[in-house]
Amino acid sequence: MRLSFTSTAVILGIAIILTACSVPNTVQRQVGANAVIEQVTEGDEQGRYRNLYRGERQYPTTCEANCYPAHPQVSCQSPAQNCRYTGPQPVPALNTGFSVQWLGHASFIIHTPDQQQLLLDPVLGQFDWPVSWAQHLVGIIQRPYLPEITAGQLAQTDAVLYSHLHYDHFSHATIAKIGTGPTYYMPLDMASYMPSAGYKVVEQAWYSQSQLGEVTLHMVPAHHFNSRKLFDDFNRALWGAWLIEHNGKKLFFAGDTGYSAHFSDIHQRYGDIDICLLPIASYYHETDGAWYRYVHTTPEDALTAATELNCKVMIPWGYGNGSWQMGDHSSHSPLLRLLHMQQQLQSTVPLLILNEGDSVAL
Repeated sequence: MRLSFTSTAVILGIAIILTACSVPNTVQRQVGANAVIEQVTEGDEQGRYRNLYRGERQYPTTCEANCYPAHPQVSCQSPAQNCRYTGPQPVPALNTGFSVQWLGHASFIIHTPDQQQLLLDPVLGQFDWPVSWAQHLVGIIQRPYLPEITAGQLAQTDAVLYSHLHYDHFSHATIAKIGTGPTYYMPLDMASYMPSAGYKVVEQAWYSQSQLGEVTLHMVPAHHFNSRKLFDDFNRALWGAWLIEHNGKKLFFAGDTGYSAHFSDIHQRYGDIDICLLPIASYYHETDGAWYRYVHTTPEDALTAATELNCKVMIPWGYGNGSWQMGDHSSHSPLLRLLHMQQQLQSTVPLLILNEGDSVAL
């Protein structure tokens, strides 16, 4: 068969595109002298990662009844749905130099005191394929609100930090938008899930650290699990949380996590935390509530964790119009429960409640 010049050019063009899309990534591993790696050591599960504190969980406090009363500072179009927080947003004078913008669900933009821009668990659209395709078949809730961030803003990113692989925290579509300019930081063995396009990746063990300009990035434990595929890869990659430190000032992003003694461990190692970004959603399920809470903090669990970390301010996340409402009554039921339990527990940890898109300098 004889190919025309045009056919040959098309084939070459496709080959170039495919080659460009498979440029090897650069991967470094940070496993410091004080690192903790918790893995199964024998049997069929050998090599899989696991949580530090396993087994049946005892929780300090549990809301038993009337957990979601309406609140005068949460204005909703229908009960606990399509809401906006309208109350005061007192900003404590912490003078950390950090600024925080909540994009919705678990996604944040952080500006550091040395003028760097970090993205935390950025997911700017719906779920990646194939879950996006399955949404139409099995009725998975689509995200009703999408974060607003321009290409120019994304281009200013110095680093992207991931907590784990789940589709609401790790998005190939978003990675493609961000591009190869930043360095991508993630827990151990997550690099193999990155697209191959010349990305710079750093994997870290729990209690290991990397230096980014004047900022130290500590990977610390979370109580959760990890998977991306339907079969075989359950807990083959680590999960975790991030402690971002600059001149002794600390910002903590807990990632998805259940309540366990790891919060006290983190405080013991690093001291009081200035800014705590803590999840308060996805803890409820009618038929499997114990498992959901095991790997996701309730609002009262988050308040307990904030006390154990001695947070100078707690910014909750996971609720809101940008959430997928996985395991929740509605978009803002976790926030209503948080405000209710703050009063019930007489919590003294300052709360800073944000709506999607809100920014604050701390």
